[in-house]
Amino acid sequence: MLDVIVVGGGPAGATAAEDLAREGRSVALIDRDGRIKPCGGAIPPRLIDDFAIPDSQILARIRTARMISPTARRVDMPIENGFVGMVDRKDFDPFLRERALRAGAERHVGTFRRIERDADATTVIFREKATGAERTLKARLVIGADGARSDVARAEVPGGDAIPYVIAYHEIIEAPDHAEGGGGTYDPARCDVIYDGAISPDFYGWVFPHGRSASVGMGTQAPGFDLKKATTELRASAGLSGCATIRREGAPIPLKPLERWDNGRDVVLAGDAAGVVAPSSGEGIYYAMMGGRVAAQAALACLRTGDAKALRLARKAFMKEHKTVFRVLGAMQDAYYRSDERRERFVSLCHDPDVQRLTFEAYMNKKLVRSSPWAHIRIGMKNVAHLTGLIPATAT
Repeated sequence: MLDVIVVGGGPAGATAAEDLAREGRSVALIDRDGRIKPCGGAIPPRLIDDFAIPDSQILARIRTARMISPTARRVDMPIENGFVGMVDRKDFDPFLRERALRAGAERHVGTFRRIERDADATTVIFREKATGAERTLKARLVIGADGARSDVARAEVPGGDAIPYVIAYHEIIEAPDHAEGGGGTYDPARCDVIYDGAISPDFYGWVFPHGRSASVGMGTQAPGFDLKKATTELRASAGLSGCATIRREGAPIPLKPLERWDNGRDVVLAGDAAGVVAPSSGEGIYYAMMGGRVAAQAALACLRTGDAKALRLARKAFMKEHKTVFRVLGAMQDAYYRSDERRERFVSLCHDPDVQRLTFEAYMNKKLVRSSPWAHIRIGMKNVAHLTGLIPATAT
């Protein structure tokens, strides 16, 4: 009999498993081997500090973000007093899993099937990859951290089968500095974010450096949109067509936190399974790891007290700290991602020094920061002026 079974070995699941093991709890981690989620790989300094990420995992330190509009207007946003760290999920996720194992968690490689219950225990049934046979593990609690279309969420948590998501697709390529052909305006210390309906009709495209490689991709909710064709066009426009492709990956990315993360009995969700990816930016690694941490804390409280209501603490703790940021980013996505004319205005707004400073301070610290009241007033006035069309879309 285990204390907790964690389903899913990405950043959320691995973090939950490690935290529980470090608290002396018996925990098993079930994950599918070899799956790499498409991800730009950006992590803020707060994540590096909060989760003790070593320098060996940081493949690049980004000092500038370039916003590119539908008319190819470029606005560079310098990152003052900090940087954006870049990781490759191919290496980052296994690092987190191995750290959980060193803390005392056990790992099983396989695919979740279902949960069964009796009077004494909750039983997780999974198909073992090595043998193809069904195996069982018994525990007091289960943490579902198995992605945006979580089987655990669909089966166990009300509303878990209706989470909205975009489909993300990217190609990992050899960086121009390490490959023959291609290059364009590529900068190994700059992230490019492309707001163009031809690349993504409702989200954005990206070119993110990873040291010797780079992630080039996009996301969309639009049905029937050709993600591979859009990525090919993005590579061509960035001068990266001649760079060798290392691998291709696609997966759903949730857009909104679920209203409920637990079943009131023995299951709590974390990470993408709970829908915790930031609107507008699509940032997920930090929020996944924080989701894993609060799920572990809620599980510990439940194990100590025997009260299943303690599982509610996971969502409560997460939303207390991040609800306002998610609401602001959601409003921004709704306002500016709906048309190329709005995207043009959004990139124009990014030219504002106050917007640049507050954006990266909020990103690096993961909270809306206080600044000069006049800065907020100026941003608010420019935002209203753009949305109402009082100033030209290309105005600075």
